[in-house]
Amino acid sequence: MLIHNNISIQQLNNTVPETFAEIIIPLALPVNYTWQIPEKNVAEISIGVRVEVELRNKKYSGIVKVIHHNKPSAFTPKPINQIIDDVPIVHPNQLKFWEWISSYYLCSEGEVMQAALPANLKLSGESVISYNEELEELPDNLSDYEWLVAEALQIKKELRISEVQQILEATHVYPIIKKLIEKRICYVWEELREKYKPKKETFIELNKEYKDESKLEALLNGNEFRSAKQMELLLAYLYYAKHEGEVKQSELLKKSGATAAQLKGLVDKKILYKEVRAIDRVAFMNKDIDISFILSEVQLTALAQIEQSFINKHVCLLHGVTASGKTQVYVKLIESYIDAGKQVLYMLPEIALTAQIIRRLQLYFGGNIGIYHSKFNSNERVEIWQKVKTGELKIVLGARSSIFLPFKDLGLIIVDEEHDTSYKQVDPAPRYNARDAAIYYGNLCGAKVLLGSATPSIESYYNATNDKFGLVTLSERYGNVNLPVIEIIDLKKVYSANNVKTALSPAMIEAIQQTLTDKKQVIVFQNRRGYSPYVLCKSCGWIPHCNHCDVTLTYHKSKNQLNCHYCGATYPNLHTCAACGNHEFVQKNFGTEKLEEMICEQFPDAKVSRMDYDTVKGKHDHDTLIKQFEQQKIDILVGTQMVVKGLDFEHVNLVGIVDADGILNFTDFRVNERSFQLMEQVSGRAGRKDGIGKVMIQVSNIHHPILHFLLTHDYVKMFEYDLEGRKVHHYPPFTRLIKITMKHKNNGLAQEAATHFKEGLDKYFRANISGPAQPVIERIRNQYIWDLLIKLPKDNTTVNHCKKMIHEQIALLKSNQFYRNVNIHIDVDPI
Repeated sequence: MLIHNNISIQQLNNTVPETFAEIIIPLALPVNYTWQIPEKNVAEISIGVRVEVELRNKKYSGIVKVIHHNKPSAFTPKPINQIIDDVPIVHPNQLKFWEWISSYYLCSEGEVMQAALPANLKLSGESVISYNEELEELPDNLSDYEWLVAEALQIKKELRISEVQQILEATHVYPIIKKLIEKRICYVWEELREKYKPKKETFIELNKEYKDESKLEALLNGNEFRSAKQMELLLAYLYYAKHEGEVKQSELLKKSGATAAQLKGLVDKKILYKEVRAIDRVAFMNKDIDISFILSEVQLTALAQIEQSFINKHVCLLHGVTASGKTQVYVKLIESYIDAGKQVLYMLPEIALTAQIIRRLQLYFGGNIGIYHSKFNSNERVEIWQKVKTGELKIVLGARSSIFLPFKDLGLIIVDEEHDTSYKQVDPAPRYNARDAAIYYGNLCGAKVLLGSATPSIESYYNATNDKFGLVTLSERYGNVNLPVIEIIDLKKVYSANNVKTALSPAMIEAIQQTLTDKKQVIVFQNRRGYSPYVLCKSCGWIPHCNHCDVTLTYHKSKNQLNCHYCGATYPNLHTCAACGNHEFVQKNFGTEKLEEMICEQFPDAKVSRMDYDTVKGKHDHDTLIKQFEQQKIDILVGTQMVVKGLDFEHVNLVGIVDADGILNFTDFRVNERSFQLMEQVSGRAGRKDGIGKVMIQVSNIHHPILHFLLTHDYVKMFEYDLEGRKVHHYPPFTRLIKITMKHKNNGLAQEAATHFKEGLDKYFRANISGPAQPVIERIRNQYIWDLLIKLPKDNTTVNHCKKMIHEQIALLKSNQFYRNVNIHIDVDPI
């Protein structure tokens, strides 16, 4: 019998009291609810298993968090329906981690569970229709459709909704079912079913009798075969079994050109037999480790400093300039943890980065590596989850969701490009930052955390310089390669033929041509996708806007349509102005699609491709495009931020930033930090191999201070400059921010709710609250937005008190019938 937390041996020896469990279910509940554990299940249940429970006549699969004997006084708990798992699917440390995420980011543990578990580990409910056995005979007043379903129920006794849809050959079957229920022919209940199913494959094996060479020879020389085709099939099997090991039925038939009937003949004769096995959906390589490169002296020093830092601190920041060889340092560090029997989590902000890094790491660690991100389907993610939980997978390379994996013995977490905003979950809750969550989770598991970046976040570098984190610096590129030369092009002196803003200056065109002549590659960066960010009427200046959001529509030429980049709505291309009836429109500014077209026209012999959200939506699109660029099948790559985040291309000698003003003039207190990071990361793609790199930045405001820091690649000076401004205006890292957002289809009601919420907090935090105010984009998806921003001192007591007050105000607001339908989003440490 299992002994659980809070259950004493004495209690088990005596009369066993009632047993209860606090269970997390995937709903946004203010607290976890309690259910009773029936006596027959007490010995089987344990913390971390899934159980089926019922709430308000609906079934859920939940995770057992705590088992105890404290019967709630306010209500009588319902019993659980069943235990789903024999062994826990999550570890106790994960449940502690979920609790911390819930507490820190002001969300429910149910929302954390929803984000953490792969979809196919969350059981789905399906309605089941059961025949009423008390019914003696079917009534006469049934329609044809009702009769078909009723007759099927008489035979099968139970039908699922999907089966009813097949019987009636229709999608909308609920009115029919409703009438059958009213006529007491059936009743409906809900069944939870497991969505994950192992992938099965049929393998072909030789009968053990013929493993004896003499008997096999006798078989081949005998008269067992009716046709030459069966003999050819057997010989094909023997060949593939010798050279490939296991032989799948599908591959054998395909490669041999045989038919299923010919294979059946050999199976019927008991020469071959079939075996159905569960196989991995994700293919893994051999698990050989082969690390053949040698670190430079500078890298060896950095590695030693990281290991020394880990003696006293569990977090270390590696600040290494672009192309300094940080990845090689990571590999050597990973090797030491794998040799010690530990698991390693290597986090990257973008899926686009995983394709290139995984190929490199597989060269060193083979099949010890697994990948985990949203492009994998639900069944593949479950299989990775299970291999991590058992410790079979030693290294996981993943995006932010990989922090929720059930590591058995985690020793090291690497957060590469730690400054990247993609580590922050925006919607839905939990709105966590995977970098900060990794630091807490590492501490919880006793694992070390290494943050790496050429342009660290201000907060991380501040913590490192204040001795909270270790700090190690790689200040030179691998092989003493020079950092790229940066050239500023003043757009005020460059005009196109019709005196409007130009995309490519003459200097940029000349530099691209020279780079192509030198057989090198070019990256052209524009942080705006689509063809034209907006179109306007040539006569009256009217600009088409989204019907659901307060934003202009972007023209996409390839689809000949207008798109909203906020809600995803699409509209046909306009030919008539809605305001004046004019038929002439002007396309203003340019996105990556138009830039690609202009470059193709300017350089007709060059191979040009584009990398943005519109061109790399498929599972393998990122990898395919990156491989083509690596193999120099592409001369010029046009793209958004996807092309700048940590990718390593040997032959890129020129990087062009065509519109730096759009980056430098963004309205946000982090604008200096972000613009430096983005442009320094872009520049880091140039000259990584031979040091003959050049970066050209087209900008109107050439006197912007950030440009001067970029010219010398001086991150520290930028850090000191920006830190002064943040200190004066009370922004992080000197304060903590909490943003509270109210959303409703009625603008006045959203504003009222925000005002009401603020008044509730004013008693304690009046001096800390800004707003309510509307953001630049006031309406998205037909929801008007009002924000409150709270700046709090870095004092845990004050922060926790504020969070408690926020919870109270949410409860009060939701209890008011006028504001019950107002959506409230809480974002702790917003970006």
